[in-house]
Amino acid sequence: MSGSLRRGSVNTTAVATLGRLLARRDARVHTPLLDPRVLPYYDQDLDVADGPAPVAEARRLLASADALVISTPSYNGGAPGVLKNALDWLSRPWGDSALTGLPTAVLSASPGPRGAADAQPGLRVNLERSGAVLIDHRPLALGDAEALPRTGQGFTDQATVALLDEVAAAVWAARRTVVGVDVVRPAAGDGAPRPATVA
Repeated sequence: MSGSLRRGSVNTTAVATLGRLLARRDARVHTPLLDPRVLPYYDQDLDVADGPAPVAEARRLLASADALVISTPSYNGGAPGVLKNALDWLSRPWGDSALTGLPTAVLSASPGPRGAADAQPGLRVNLERSGAVLIDHRPLALGDAEALPRTGQGFTDQATVALLDEVAAAVWAARRTVVGVDVVRPAAGDGAPRPATVA
């Protein structure tokens, strides 16, 4: 999930790069992008049963995921409201949400030199209070990211890809199929092993 909605977002590019790096580890890995813009503003009056259709779909996606990766920009020193709104929806029902026990990696990227590092602490607090399990990896804030070479598949700069691959390795090691968190997943109709999914 990227906290930036704009076209050409460096955070969306970071997420795409991580998806590519994770897919290298196993051809069956599926890395869908959870788009926070499709979720309405959180309203407890709407949060009944499964909630609005986009919310129900997002919750199902995370409930079946083995890990979550979030890359965020910094808006006025914190994560964007659209990202916080997504977490407000996904953190419910309290104590039994799609985020409960979900291994989650946090990074950031920015056109500026600090790489949106100031957005990470608050986001980590939000995730911990929502029941997510933060993945231990070296903090990563990609500064001056607009200048980094990239394609539609992600960043191509070798040093940047190496940093993102460290995060990918940590996500791979912490994914739920390894750490043994007990989750209910749809059974595969063909009996084939279920691929790891990282949202």
